[in-house]
Order: sequence, then structure tokens, then C-alpha cells
Amino acid sequence: MKKRVMMLMSSVLAAGTLLAACGEENNESTPINDGGNNANEAADNSADENTGNNEAAGEGEAFTAQMVTDIGGVDDRSFNESAWAGLTLFGEDYPNAEVGYVQSSDASDYAPNLNRIAREGTDISFAIGFLMEDDIKTVAAQNEDQNFAIVDTVVTDDNGDLIPNIANITFAEHEGSFLVGAVAAMQSETDHIGFIGGVEGELIKKFESGFKAGAKFVNPDIEIATQYAQNFNDASKGQQIGNAMYGNGADIIFHAAGATGNGLITDAIERAQDGENVWVIGVDQDQALTQGDWDDGNVILTSMVKRVDEAVYQVAESTMNGEYPGGEVLEFTLEDAGVGIAESRENVSEEALTAVEEYTDMIINGEIVVPKTDEEYEEFEGSL
Repeated sequence: MKKRVMMLMSSVLAAGTLLAACGEENNESTPINDGGNNANEAADNSADENTGNNEAAGEGEAFTAQMVTDIGGVDDRSFNESAWAGLTLFGEDYPNAEVGYVQSSDASDYAPNLNRIAREGTDISFAIGFLMEDDIKTVAAQNEDQNFAIVDTVVTDDNGDLIPNIANITFAEHEGSFLVGAVAAMQSETDHIGFIGGVEGELIKKFESGFKAGAKFVNPDIEIATQYAQNFNDASKGQQIGNAMYGNGADIIFHAAGATGNGLITDAIERAQDGENVWVIGVDQDQALTQGDWDDGNVILTSMVKRVDEAVYQVAESTMNGEYPGGEVLEFTLEDAGVGIAESRENVSEEALTAVEEYTDMIINGEIVVPKTDEEYEEFEGSL
């Protein structure tokens, strides 16, 4: 299995500004297909008729890059939006590039949407999210001359080998989650914090394990509540779980639940307005830039930023330059700023920020080995 670590091209601060700006633009854009197979007329439109596309604006052969969102949609304030921000910037930076997205309204849309952009001859087609693993594997096999990439998982064939026309984009989410776990433990006034996951599985376990490890590293006696919504697009479920956790004494909750986490933020705002001192730790992008505001501040303590935007940009750029990383695993880590805490830090104490710097160095130097799984977390906790 080939594995390549890719260096990021800009700071997290610059990305936070970009994501906020792109988030505003995305609310006005129209996807190529506004609901998978439910919008056949839209699906037949040409690229230059869709405002979800950035057209070529210069000389040179056109290069096309498109992405398929999961059901959270392109304005989920999470990883879909971050991916589109990166693809949008790529389209702006390269005049010959045409970029677009196809939005999925249901999991059954994934394969048809991926097939559709493959049939269009798209130069690089992105599947945003591990839930499309089976679909991209099938579609890539049916379109062996097309280039694909998937975010948040590694796709292999039936023999366990990497597939030549799929680039696999992964992140060290556990490392960034360790840092926000440490912040949560240092700033909790109740010594009781929480974690809300979207769909339980290998990916989200990395967030959970890293978060709990960071918190326990700071305070071995801290209480940590954990629950999975089993959905990345159910804000009401997120609000329900958040309400229960806050009600049981947690004062800081980290979510890795996509749009489901929006409900958690809503509950935290309502509690803050009623005088409660509760916080949310956001995920994927700097969520304090787009969410969490209330009359006297913002309920986002910090966010675990995952640079999906940079990853999508770099894979599109590499492919355009004739260096398509098909059959490779690309990992974005804490060392190259692929993950980390957000630059919106006004709610984070100086003590916690100092600790974050110290723990970052310790993780990069191998002094702290952050767990990814339940089993590794149990070993880590037992060593404290």
C-alpha cells in the first residue's frame, strides 16, 4: 500500500477566512443536480448553465473537477462545505478549470451521481465522505479510464489492494481531537464533558478516541459522556442528545456529526441565553466563523479543523498537472497542519493554548501516541 504525506500550502488562519467567505457564496449557488436522480432536467443541463460551476476564463485546455456531496449537502457548515470551498478556490486560481458539485439528497443518489459526472468525462471526480466507499468502488470499476478520489476512507478491491483510479484522502483526526479534548478538560467547570458522533464507525472512532485521550491526559478523573446519532444530517437528533448531555452535567460537548451537530449548537445557544455556561467544540472547519453567535458572545469554544479544502485543492491541482495520485493513500496530519485547533481562540484560556502548543510538539515528536480505536484508547487510559 502506497502512502504519501502531503504538505499544506497555507495557514489555518487563512483557511478560516476562506471558509467563511465561501460559506456565504455557497448559499447562493445552485448545484448541477439538486437532488440526485430527482432532478433529471437539471442533470441534463450543460456546465455553463449552472451557477454551481466556475467556468474557464482563460486560454488553455479546460480541466474539469466535480464533487458529489453526501446527504449533508454543500452548505452543511462541515466537511462538504469545506470541500466545496477548496474546489471553488481551485477554480478561481486556475482560469482553465471548471468546477462543480452534485448534491445528494439520499444515499441512493451516490452511485447515480458519481456515474453521471464520470459519463461527462470529468477529469477528477470527488466523493465527499466515507459513506460513498462502496459506491465509488463500483463506479470506478465501471469507468476504469476516469479519475476518482474519496475523502475520509481508503478503498481497496476484493484482494485488499488499492485501486489505480481512486485516490484516497485521509486525515489524522485523532491527533487534532486530542488537542480539543485537552482544552475541554482544562476549561470544564463541572469535570464532565461529552462527545456526539454521527455514524459510528472507524472514522468517527478516531475523533472520539483522540478527544477522550486528550481529556484524560489532562484530567484522568474527568467524566466523558458519549453517544452516536447514527446520522450526519439530523439536527433535531443532535439537539436532543445535546440537551440530555447538558442536562446531566456536561458543560462542554465536542461533535463529529456533520449537520447533526447544528442541533447541538442550537441547544447550546438557547442555554447560554438562559444564563448557563455551556460550550460546543466544532468540527472540520472553524465553526465560530459561521455559527454559535448569541447576544453576549459565541458558544463555540474552539473547533477541530480538518483541512478538507486543502486536500481537495491539492488533489485537483496534482491531477491537472499530470500527477494524479491514483492508487495512493494521502494522509494529512498534525505535523503538516492537516488537522489542528481553529484560529478563533478568544474563548480558549492562555493556559490551554500553551498546553496545546506543548502537546502538539509531543505528538509530532512521538512522545504522545494518540489512540485511534476503542482498544487503543483503553490501553492509553490504562497507562495514565
